[in-house]
Amino acid sequence: MIFRIVFLCLVLLIIELYTFQVLKTLIKSKPALFSIQFISLLFLVYIVYSLMQFDRSVGQTQQMMSTMGLLLIVYVPKLILTFTLMGEDIYRLCVGSVNFFVEYDKSTDFLNSRRKFVSQIGLGLAAVPFLSLIYGVTIGKYNYKVIKQRIFFPDLPDAFDGFTITQISDVHSGSFDNPEKINYAIDLVNEQNSDLILFTGDIVNTDAKEMHPWIETFNKIKKHEYGKYSVLGNHDYGEYITWPTEAAKEDNFQAIKNLYGEIGFNLLLNEHTFIQKGEDKIALVGVENWGHNFKQAGDLSKASGQLKKEDFKILMSHDPSHWEHVVQHDDKHYHLTLSGHTHGMQFGIEIPGYFKWSLAQYVYKQWAGLYENLGRYVYVNRGFGFHAYPGRVGIMPEITVIELKKGVNVA
Repeated sequence: MIFRIVFLCLVLLIIELYTFQVLKTLIKSKPALFSIQFISLLFLVYIVYSLMQFDRSVGQTQQMMSTMGLLLIVYVPKLILTFTLMGEDIYRLCVGSVNFFVEYDKSTDFLNSRRKFVSQIGLGLAAVPFLSLIYGVTIGKYNYKVIKQRIFFPDLPDAFDGFTITQISDVHSGSFDNPEKINYAIDLVNEQNSDLILFTGDIVNTDAKEMHPWIETFNKIKKHEYGKYSVLGNHDYGEYITWPTEAAKEDNFQAIKNLYGEIGFNLLLNEHTFIQKGEDKIALVGVENWGHNFKQAGDLSKASGQLKKEDFKILMSHDPSHWEHVVQHDDKHYHLTLSGHTHGMQFGIEIPGYFKWSLAQYVYKQWAGLYENLGRYVYVNRGFGFHAYPGRVGIMPEITVIELKKGVNVA
C-alpha cells in the first residue's frame, strides 16, 4: 500500500511540474501563479492523506468516494496538460537534435522555448474532462435514462408476444446520498408498467447494512404481474474488505441474500423457475456470479436442470463475460441473457443508436446495450447506481425495458 502511494505521489508530482510549465507560460503574475500552485499543493496533500486513511476492514466510504472524485477532477485535466506538453517536448527535442547534430547550428539553444499557443490548446483540451467530471458528480450520477429495447425471437411462445421486462442492475446502495433522486428513479421503474421485473445483482458495495436506509424506498417497487426476481453480483459476496472472521463474512453474505427478499425480489441461486402465461411458459434461469476475472460461483448446468434446448429461456447472469466465455456456446441455447456489472465504466461518449465509446470496451466485448450471436442475445444494463467514482459522464444510469416479440427483425 505504501509503495503504491509513493508511486502515485511521484506521478502526481510530475503532472504538477508540467502543469506549472503551462501556467508559467500563460500567467505572468507571480503572486497569482504561486497562489494557484499553493491551492494545488493543498489538494495533493488532502488526496494523499485521505488515501492513506483507507481501511480495508471498512471498505469504500463516502469520504473515499469524494476523494476519488476530487482526484479525477483535479488530475485528469492536468494529465491532459502533461501529455500535451510532453508532445511539445518530443517535438522540441527532435528539432534541437536536428539543429545540433545534422545542421551543426550551435548558435541557437538546443531546446526552443515553449510556445504559448500549445499551452492554450492544452488548457482548452483539459477543460473538457474538467467540466465533464464536475457534471458527473453533481448531475450525471442521478440522470436516469429509461432505455427501451425490442427483441425478436422466431420461437417465442405466442402468449409472450409483446411481453415486457424491466431490468435494473448494480444498485450499489452504499454509494447513494440523495433520497429524493432515488425515489424519483423508483417512480420511473413503476411508470414502465412492465409484466416482469428483474434485478441482476450488486445490491450493495460490500456490507448488508448499506441497504438498510433504502429498504423502504425499494419496497415501493410495485408488484409486477409475473413477479420480481433477482440474482447476485460480485459485490454481494462481501469479498472486497477484510473481515474479522470468516463467520462474520458469512453472516454478512446471508444478510445480503436476505435483502433481496426484504425488498420483494425472489433470489435465484443457480436455479430456474417458469413464467406461465395462458397455455405457454418460458423458463427464467438465475445463476450466481460468474466472471472471467471475478468470482465464479455460477453453475449454469445446475441452474438449468432438465431444461431442453427448445425451451425458451431467459438467463440472469450478472457479469457479461459469462455470456462471452460460456453461455453463447452452450448447447441448450439461452435465448436472452441479462447482465450488468460494467457500469459502462461510468465514463464515456454515447449517442444512442449511432455511437458509443468507453474504456469498458477494452475490458469487455459486451459492455453496454444489446449484442447477438447466432440468435442468442445478451443485454448489458449500464447500472442503476455508481461505485468508486461518485458520478457518471456520458454513460448514464439506466432502467431497461425489454419487449419480447415473436418473429424476425427485418429492420
